[in-house]
Amino acid sequence: MKYIRVKWKHTTNIDPIWIYSEIDNEQWEHRKVEIFLDGRKGFADKFEQIGGSQLGLEPWPDLVKLGSEPEFEIAEISKEDFEKIWNIRKI
Repeated sequence: MKYIRVKWKHTTNIDPIWIYSEIDNEQWEHRKVEIFLDGRKGFADKFEQIGGSQLGLEPWPDLVKLGSEPEFEIAEISKEDFEKIWNIRKI
């Protein structure tokens, strides 16, 4: 597994501004937390989908290519950092 943090630069409340995802070697999501401009949080895993979030229906695109787009900042984070976000997702 790898863990990624995406900052999506935009100013609407429709899409999240932060996306934290746990993805496998084939780029499929297993868990996700999304944080919106107004502070709302959504999350998803194979058991539940809350706040409008859902796991991707396709694998994540190539992260290097996605990171070259000006509206996205992508970083790989540690499992521990992901777990911190995952553990406060309902707060």
